Amino acid sequence: MRYLVTGEQMKEVDRYTIEEVGIPSMVLMERAALAIVQEVLNRAEKTGQIWVLCGSGNNGADGVAAGRMLHLKGYEVLIILAGKKDKGTPEFLTQISIARHTGVPMTEFADFRPGSCDILVDALFGVGLDRDVSDVYREIMNAVTECRPGFTVAADIPSGIHPNTGKVMGMALKADVTVTFGWEKMGTMVYPGREYSGRVCVADIGFPEAALMRLKPEYFTYEPGDESLVPRRPAYSNKGDFGKVLIVAGSRNMSGAAYLSALAAYRTGAGVVRIFTPEENRVILQTGLPEAIITSYDTQKAEYKTEDFKELLKKQCEWASVVVLGPGLGQEAYVKNLVEEVLVNAYVPIVLDADGLGVIAKNSSLTGYFTENIIITPHMGEMARLLGCSVEELQQRLIPAAREYADRFGITCILKDAVTIGALKDQRTYVNGSGNSSMAKAGSGDVLTGIVAGLLAQGLEESEAAALGIWLHGRAGDAVRERQGDHSLLARELTDMIFLDKQMR
Repeated sequence: MRYLVTGEQMKEVDRYTIEEVGIPSMVLMERAALAIVQEVLNRAEKTGQIWVLCGSGNNGADGVAAGRMLHLKGYEVLIILAGKKDKGTPEFLTQISIARHTGVPMTEFADFRPGSCDILVDALFGVGLDRDVSDVYREIMNAVTECRPGFTVAADIPSGIHPNTGKVMGMALKADVTVTFGWEKMGTMVYPGREYSGRVCVADIGFPEAALMRLKPEYFTYEPGDESLVPRRPAYSNKGDFGKVLIVAGSRNMSGAAYLSALAAYRTGAGVVRIFTPEENRVILQTGLPEAIITSYDTQKAEYKTEDFKELLKKQCEWASVVVLGPGLGQEAYVKNLVEEVLVNAYVPIVLDADGLGVIAKNSSLTGYFTENIIITPHMGEMARLLGCSVEELQQRLIPAAREYADRFGITCILKDAVTIGALKDQRTYVNGSGNSSMAKAGSGDVLTGIVAGLLAQGLEESEAAALGIWLHGRAGDAVRERQGDHSLLARELTDMIFLDKQMR
């Protein structure tokens, strides 16, 4: 696990490290510059031209220091000063003085003559940007962009990207590599900032861990090695030790979503999976997934809420240790009764997805049955309907919207998008770093639901199952894309790649 920080948090980490721990700002700056230089050296040739675009803040000072180091190594460097020197920070002015004494070529932007450069170091703005880029800075960024640098290295965050939201603040410079300091910034994890950041390299420049932990960071992501969080399977065990998943899914002659969720739950490690579905789906599900128990019902009895239907469903809920509710249920009248009966009778974790969420959006009174053991898994359209807003509005406040909905009901919300967000019931927020656009296929969400259910069945609590399930799902998508490219992924193939390390099985 690694933490992600906002711009405000990073500023406080910086202040605490310098003022209270006592590490001089110039020491941190020199180490930041060394990290930038290392990434440049990975690409640079001695004959190439390197431009270093510097603002007048400490991010610009990092850039000046990096330019000086590259110059002393014999590279052809030009530092372009974009900010007003009389408004520069003390560290910036000190770095300018050092650069002058070491003979580094520098120019004011007013005297800059566009040409060509092989590598651009973007040190214009840091994490303090909170308003749209305008006036002279827009002109500077346009001029540099039009020169088409061969490769761009951003210092801390691409200039023009909001450090918290990833929003483009009027315009932004696109990086091939972003060297970020201490901890990765939220703005490089979410779109569009993620696209502008390229490969993100987190450089340790000397911030003590305590400087962040005192702020109680709430944003985090998973990374290779976190597979260890998946529960191990004892040698002496039986199927009952690994949970019983009830999949309430499918509509008449529409069984695909039920199949995918059930298969994913099994592949993730659940001991027993039962599918509760209309009678019309029995044969195809028994044929396609003979490992699953099939319990079917008459949709007409569900529509009229007959006593024998309610009793049948109640028994299924009592049997289960986890319930999946919603995939492929359709929109017929009886579906509301089905959703309500499960919410009333299930006292175990419920993963509420797809058409189940559609019922909630149309019948908000059903949220009265929400308890802390509910995990909802909406895509952007479903979340917009739950909130009564447009998808466009939701995109502008992705994380706050998920967080507010989860907090309102004390539940966990998995908001599925290009970067999936897990607003966890324990107040932490998971931001996913795995996955890719090849997963934008029908059925992919049903697999995620099954993965989360499988983890719950094995004993993980809701917050951990949600975050880990998101990450494993995306990792499976990355593995399938690596094997067969961007276009060919089928949702069922994700279930074959949930665990990449065979030692985990």
